[in-house]
Amino acid sequence: MTIEVSTHDPITVSEPAAKWIHSQLDNRGKGLGIRVGTKTSGCTGYKYILEFVDEPEDTDHIIEAHGVKVYVDPKSLLMLSGTVLEYKTEGLNSGLEFANPNVTAQCGCGESFTV
Repeated sequence: MTIEVSTHDPITVSEPAAKWIHSQLDNRGKGLGIRVGTKTSGCTGYKYILEFVDEPEDTDHIIEAHGVKVYVDPKSLLMLSGTVLEYKTEGLNSGLEFANPNVTAQCGCGESFTV
């Protein structure tokens, strides 16, 4: 099994996002990191997915930042290249935010996007 670790990461993980990821892994009690990706969904084409990773896939691209690992499949990597993962709090809501420069349109509710 070959796993790639890049020295020039196509996705940037901010320190607050890394701290949030680390806390989620700690709360879960296991896991190597999280998987970020995309899947077909919604009214404009795609939506983001987040999953815990216990076993990496052979084709995963691994991004290491601030002590956490983020796994991305090759297909999603094409749509996520240049994205910044940030942890945001707005009012009572908080979570990861994808600042994706490839997005050309979003649906009204913000759940799906087009590249």
